[in-house]
Amino acid sequence: MPQADFVYHPANDAAGTPLAVSIFADRAQLRDEVRDDVLAAGLALRECGSLAMLLEGEPQPLGEVVLLDCPEVSGAELAALSRLDVRAARSGAHLVISTTVAALDDVFACCDQSNPQILVDPSRAERVIALGRVLARVPNLRLRELAEDDRLTLLRLTEQVGQIADRLERLGADEPRPGAWGAFRLESPAPAYAGPEVDDVGDRFARTPRPPLPDPRLVRAIIRQRQMRARFFDAALFADPAWDMLLDLTAARAEHNRVSVTSLCIASGVPPTTALRWIGQMTFAGLLERVEDETDRRRAFIALSDAAAGGMARYFAEVGCMTRVI
Repeated sequence: MPQADFVYHPANDAAGTPLAVSIFADRAQLRDEVRDDVLAAGLALRECGSLAMLLEGEPQPLGEVVLLDCPEVSGAELAALSRLDVRAARSGAHLVISTTVAALDDVFACCDQSNPQILVDPSRAERVIALGRVLARVPNLRLRELAEDDRLTLLRLTEQVGQIADRLERLGADEPRPGAWGAFRLESPAPAYAGPEVDDVGDRFARTPRPPLPDPRLVRAIIRQRQMRARFFDAALFADPAWDMLLDLTAARAEHNRVSVTSLCIASGVPPTTALRWIGQMTFAGLLERVEDETDRRRAFIALSDAAAGGMARYFAEVGCMTRVI
């Protein structure tokens, strides 16, 4: 009889039991590096082996943290990844997946349950930061004794990640309604003063019809202009992945085209791992939506939410009015 997955509960950490980690990677050197970093963090190693461990035999209990390296995907690996995604979601395990640009769309399509961290061609430092983000989410985590320098480094890392998360939450604290926008907020412009009170209260609060989306040729021209800046200035000066992704998705929606996660990462103008974090935040905020392919469940796309599309339409309508005035 297969063993049930471990279900995480903060009490496990409060009692002083270190988090258990499962590592699955075919590349031996990478597997050794990840194992060393996990042990250096004072975490317990549940298992460390190749991807074949996910494909063969009865499912074994997962650690509270699952680190998976999946640079290439076959049919069997995709099926195993989908099952792992469901198991992680059910057990509350934290899933961190490293992959490549070539395999990103397939990996993303398989992981729609557990909200994993997906890293694209990450450095060792980026893997450690991803682990630190997991630790920052776990309350009352106790670590075994480390060398003083290592302990301070780890504590600073987790503290900084926690502070960033707190700031993002505070940015959206003024939005109390369900489905709060968090760090990204969509609001209609404040209505102008309408003069003395009128009899029909409904008229005062009537919604202005949403304007149509802008001509996609205009949006594509703006995107090209933004990209052209990199010819004359350091691109890092103008990094604005959220806006670049909104522009790309606005043009795609007007063109009735679908956008893959890989394509959106490219449009963002930042490294794929960074773009994926933005996509996750913007999806959580209600700006973006994951759209499954009706004909192929192995594919998924990213699209503007209706609310975000309305905001972009009104923005371009307002900009058009300002341009005509000038």
